Amino acid sequence: MTDTSEERRRAMLRTAMGPVIAQALADPAVIEVMVNPDGSLWIDRLGEGRGSADVRIHPSETERIIRLVASHVRAEVHADNPIVGAELPSGERFEGLLPPVATGPCFAIRKPASRIHLLADYLRDGLILKVQVDVLAQAVRDRKNILIVGGTSSGKTTLANALLAVVAARNERVILIEDTRELQCAAKDCVALRTRPGVVSLADLVRSTLRLRPDRIIVGEVRGAEALEMLKAWNTGHPGGIATLHANSARSALYRLEQLVQESVTVVPRRLIAEAIDLVVFLSGRGSARRVETIAEVSGLDGDGDYRMTDLSPAPPSQR
Repeated sequence: MTDTSEERRRAMLRTAMGPVIAQALADPAVIEVMVNPDGSLWIDRLGEGRGSADVRIHPSETERIIRLVASHVRAEVHADNPIVGAELPSGERFEGLLPPVATGPCFAIRKPASRIHLLADYLRDGLILKVQVDVLAQAVRDRKNILIVGGTSSGKTTLANALLAVVAARNERVILIEDTRELQCAAKDCVALRTRPGVVSLADLVRSTLRLRPDRIIVGEVRGAEALEMLKAWNTGHPGGIATLHANSARSALYRLEQLVQESVTVVPRRLIAEAIDLVVFLSGRGSARRVETIAEVSGLDGDGDYRMTDLSPAPPSQR
């Protein structure tokens, strides 16, 4: 396909978004734009959280956007294949759905971070305590393996990027592995790898990364069989890794990791997990309510075979 036709498709996509969505995507404070099956438009802004835009998008327009995005990535979307995930030309992550899996066409567009939110910014905004900043910065310098966990939109990738800013100050070779390009690292020696659905998986990339002479292996989000490959890599000469994972607490993150490992093996290597993960950082809340709630150190297994974890975060004043 020629550059001219490619640019034409991009222009059609921008036009199809309409002025309201285009304006939201151009706003650096906006991190996510969502259109529901009923046509309502919702916008998530930094520091404010999610709110209604008091705008209705006609279902036909929503469907047209989804079909144009599918065309842009050379994918088919219809009743028998009603889901399309893609990366837009400007780097936004797009997820669109058509009936029958939804009552009407709907989509969400997640924007990449417009700038890196540093640990100092977390401290200034009251999202983290000074002692927690010191613990995390020292853990990065000491090449500890760090698992960042929390719910959807809790800021896991944002914190990962903050830690990568600490990594970038060191003379190390960093390999980034992810499904969608969201991680940002300013290290001079940095290689960013991305999966291809149905062709190259995260597990494939982790195995390949071992031959690229990495100092640090960073995984955008662990959600499948790649969990075992990552643990083995981190535990065999490649410390200092960072990864994100969906979980509701620091301890449940390790149990969630066990479930993912079981996609590769039947017997969970709990000792391997306990040895490979040094710190678990749990983020709670969304929007302006986000904060670093727990930083837990993993130090092997206890007498009952469960994970021995120590909370390094200071107790709230009410509990002191």
